[in-house]
Amino acid sequence: MRRAIYILVALLAATFAAHAGSAPSAPQGGRVVDRIVARIEGDIILQSQVRELGAFQQLLEGHAESDDQLLSELIEQWMVQTEAAASHFPDPAQTEVDREMTRLAASFASPEAYSAKLRELELSAEEVRRMLTRQIYIERYLDYKFRPTVQIEAADIDAYYKNELLPELAKQKQPAPRQADVEEQIREVLVQRGISNLAAKWLDETKSRLKIEQAASGVKP
Repeated sequence: MRRAIYILVALLAATFAAHAGSAPSAPQGGRVVDRIVARIEGDIILQSQVRELGAFQQLLEGHAESDDQLLSELIEQWMVQTEAAASHFPDPAQTEVDREMTRLAASFASPEAYSAKLRELELSAEEVRRMLTRQIYIERYLDYKFRPTVQIEAADIDAYYKNELLPELAKQKQPAPRQADVEEQIREVLVQRGISNLAAKWLDETKSRLKIEQAASGVKP
């Protein structure tokens, strides 16, 4: 869960990129190149999905988590997406997905550099769009589910300003803004932090009630 939220300093990340239950990859040279690495209720997660999530993370952030962490994220994404779909939570607008695709491509030095990175990671533009769409969908649902219960007090904003923002800006040798000028941004950062904490607790509780079976040999490259 790691789509970064930045305000004055880098603060929180929540990346949701996963999919479950898709068809296995085709054999290459007579060798099966995909396998089931986990079963959740009636669905499955494939090794190819672990690889795909890792490539997506490398595209966005320049590095990927370990295979075990990637599998854990895929399981959590399945949990969020399953509940969201059951509640008929709406898909993100295509215009929003378009903006995210444009922003991602613009983060590279040139369109050619972006295309080269996709080739290096063996990702198609369609796969990136699908994963970005899913990421937005999951983030929106968690925000919808938990934002109303997050309460931020004036003391929380004051503590963040003094104990986190000012030291970070001093470390970067950046001028400190007046607290009044950044209170709304700080509030949103703290709300996002609260959403992340509540989501983590909910995921742990939900996971304990599900039938989840992981491959005994673990995820292999």
